[in-house]
Amino acid sequence: MYAISAKNLTKSYDGKTNALNDLTLTVPQGSVFGFLGPNGAGKTTTVKLFTGLLKPTQGECTVLDLHPVKNPCDVHRLCGVMTETARMYGQLTGMQNLLFFAQTAGMSRDAGNERAAELLKQLDLWDARDKQLSEYSTGMAQRLSLARALVNRPQVLFLDEPTNGLDPESAQTVNSMIAALADNTGTTVFLCTHQLRYAQDICDSYGIIDKGRLIAGGNLETLCSDIGCRVKAGFRLSEGDSLEGFDADNGWWQAELQREEDMPKLLKKVIESGHDVFEARLIKPTLEDVYFEYVEHQEVAE
Repeated sequence: MYAISAKNLTKSYDGKTNALNDLTLTVPQGSVFGFLGPNGAGKTTTVKLFTGLLKPTQGECTVLDLHPVKNPCDVHRLCGVMTETARMYGQLTGMQNLLFFAQTAGMSRDAGNERAAELLKQLDLWDARDKQLSEYSTGMAQRLSLARALVNRPQVLFLDEPTNGLDPESAQTVNSMIAALADNTGTTVFLCTHQLRYAQDICDSYGIIDKGRLIAGGNLETLCSDIGCRVKAGFRLSEGDSLEGFDADNGWWQAELQREEDMPKLLKKVIESGHDVFEARLIKPTLEDVYFEYVEHQEVAE
């Protein structure tokens, strides 16, 4: 059973333009799936469809084999959701907010108290637990919103830009928690983000969405292979030296390799050709490299 699936999922708000167009994907249980795209690409619309906050114009989706439109209460009971537009109660304290949402999820008061305290400590909010939410900074409110999404120990967690407004230290804490969820609890994470560097660190597969349409999907190796992004050999030579057939890039001479295993032979060839090699390295494509290759390819195709 897939934790999340969609088939031809489409959403139009005005009956003319599709905010989401014919989305088909599956997300295995226990994985961290990165849903990548710029603002306005359709990421938030997708989350709202998966969680039953919107009805699709066409197509269908399931979460843990449940239809969000037909079984919204069951989906909400099993899922946690954190979006930029989701708000809590400003007149309540951080602790009171978490207790309220724990009880709406069906937890007892004692269980809610224990879970709220655990999350407040993990997210460095314990000292602010008795302050009203209206007194929280943007970053503190963002971390409390994540705590709310986690309070019921969800089987599937939907996160929409969870590190927006966080300082680097807080963002690292949040990212570590997200990565640990799949490893330690088997929670499936559906992470919407345009922050590609940290997505590469915590996700095991990706979908790239642009203008409401899914343009690529798979793990990093698959994405690289499909778009033709290859590992490169890089050599730093003595000043004034050059390598024919290589590209110069900020003091390095680079060339694509068909396979990583070709690097030792190439290095040997360069040295035997009389070049002094001060450094040699494999330069692997990053998620950022791959993402922009797909977006550029899509723009050319249009």
